[in-house]
Amino acid sequence: MTSFLSHPRLAACRRLFLTDYEVPIHIGVHDFEKQGAQRVRINVDLYVPLALSTPKGDALSEVLDYDFIRRSIQARVARGHIELQETLVDDIVALMLAHPMVLAARVSTAKPDVYPDCAAVGVEVFAIKEA
Repeated sequence: MTSFLSHPRLAACRRLFLTDYEVPIHIGVHDFEKQGAQRVRINVDLYVPLALSTPKGDALSEVLDYDFIRRSIQARVARGHIELQETLVDDIVALMLAHPMVLAARVSTAKPDVYPDCAAVGVEVFAIKEA
């Protein structure tokens, strides 16, 4: 799912990222998954136009604050149990795209404790705002 990087609208963007943010989340469709939180690793890439994110005075107010990403994820998780990783990534992408500076977002989730014979199972989605 890397072909989106060649999208012409992303050429003049800065990529901000949050990598392997590990959050305990009440997620899953199976009964055993509904008995407690599971570890979920969340990765977010945001594409912000350089025109909106190039600081002139070296001030945080001139760029997108990384805290926005974490707070948005925390707020979504706090809403309660989520059945599917697809729902979680779709909700996070929608929250990211709601920020006026964000042109595009890629979000992935991974549950590392599902199967003993693989590193993780997960979902990824990429979305870009309409022109």
